Amino acid sequence: MATVLSVSGSPSAASRTARLVRHLDTRLTARGHNVIPLDVRTLPAAALLGADFAHPAIREAAALFERADGVVIGTPVYKAAYSGLLKSLLDLLPQYALTGRTVLPLATGGSTAHVLAVDYALRPVLASMGAEHITPGWFVLDSHLGTAQDGTLDIEAETARHLERVVDGFAAALERRTLQPAA
Repeated sequence: MATVLSVSGSPSAASRTARLVRHLDTRLTARGHNVIPLDVRTLPAAALLGADFAHPAIREAAALFERADGVVIGTPVYKAAYSGLLKSLLDLLPQYALTGRTVLPLATGGSTAHVLAVDYALRPVLASMGAEHITPGWFVLDSHLGTAQDGTLDIEAETARHLERVVDGFAAALERRTLQPAA
């Protein structure tokens, strides 16, 4: 099946966004996809903030994007936009790093006032980077994400159903793409 790069753009070690993205990785893996997780916060801050394109960690991150058939981009929303940490990484990638890729944008935030950040902040930058197909994304309220007694992510039931549909749509788009004969 397809190789999926699963990117969390949250700067927090206790991130709901990262936990959500990793939870969705499990669903994609169950569908037979090879999922590669990337937490942007683990990349060297000096390389990200200093725009060090030659740093080995930045080159490796760019190589992960190049290898991927599909990319999941998860970000918390701050001030109606995706995280500055994610922006720092995207700025260091080649201009058309998403060319030929199917992309699923996801965002988390504390208020429904930020729901349009997926379509008005994140989607345009993904399109400008050449994404072949940007599937419908989803915004998840922080209050819909909790921790179950066993320590796993607990997602509010209706939100979980919506996320399943969105992730399954992304997976189906990847599967159609990988089944297409080469031109």
